[in-house]
Amino acid sequence: MNAVARFGPGHRILVTGGAGFVPSHLVDSLIARGCTVVALDNFVTGSEENVAHLRDEPRFTLVEADISDGLPTHPAMAERFDAILHMASPASPTDFEKLPVEILRVGSVGTLHLLERAVADGARFLMASTSEAYGDPKEHPQRESYWGNVNPIGIRSVYDEAKRFSEAATMAYHRSQGLDAAIVRIFNTYGPRMRPDDGRAIPTFISQALRGEPITVHGTGNQTRSICYVSDLVRGILLLLDSRETGPINCGTEHEMSMRQLAETIVSLTGSSSEVTYITRSADDPEMRRPDLTLARELLGYEPTVAPEEGLRRTIEYFRERTA
Repeated sequence: MNAVARFGPGHRILVTGGAGFVPSHLVDSLIARGCTVVALDNFVTGSEENVAHLRDEPRFTLVEADISDGLPTHPAMAERFDAILHMASPASPTDFEKLPVEILRVGSVGTLHLLERAVADGARFLMASTSEAYGDPKEHPQRESYWGNVNPIGIRSVYDEAKRFSEAATMAYHRSQGLDAAIVRIFNTYGPRMRPDDGRAIPTFISQALRGEPITVHGTGNQTRSICYVSDLVRGILLLLDSRETGPINCGTEHEMSMRQLAETIVSLTGSSSEVTYITRSADDPEMRRPDLTLARELLGYEPTVAPEEGLRRTIEYFRERTA
């Protein structure tokens, strides 16, 4: 277990998708450590608002670029990086339908561009993968050794297979070129800076509840997810970044609940009069998701700390302030 921060003052970090939900929180934590951070984002799903508070921070640079087209020619990209965190990709169910080619490109050619740069710089490369790599799992909870149950041509396949390709590419560079690499498999995460219209359950349910609209739960609502507050995820990712581990390593929580329970909890916490309704379930929607966190605990000393109701309260307050 390595509890010492490898990256801090004097280190340069590249974060792709840096204006997105989770990456922007990572940027904050890296800046707080004293790192110099360059964030790349093409703003397809990210937002400058997420990093607007860093506008006058001299150790932060935001570069508008699409990593699928190669690394941009920007002065901030000229110096070597000590670490590269590849967080870029549209990641919500609505994105899978609207941006399928963009998702495939950033998870394939985008990943390869960054791997080449990491080798050239001698940088640690951290690949943000996903629990979607397990597909609709036949194993519960999901261990990193599980190979998954993925429909390779389904509506979700553009994201599932792009991430699986990225994992394979990362390991190929690790094995053949000695790249210092790590893979984190991120489970369902929520918190401030989520897009209210991104199609994921928590922002959708909160937005509907605050407007007093029916809460639209897919299918019977019996399908489960384990929800992780963003600060817990960020801490886990940084523990992996600081370690010498390669992974893949799951990161999330074991707070598993059904979609019906989640909807009812959000109605209660918002004090809404909304009723829970049921709509047609989307194709290949996984029946259950919960990470086995054994490796994260044993190798990284990771332990999530934010209880679901507390995290949901914070997230609801964020959305309430934005709609006030």
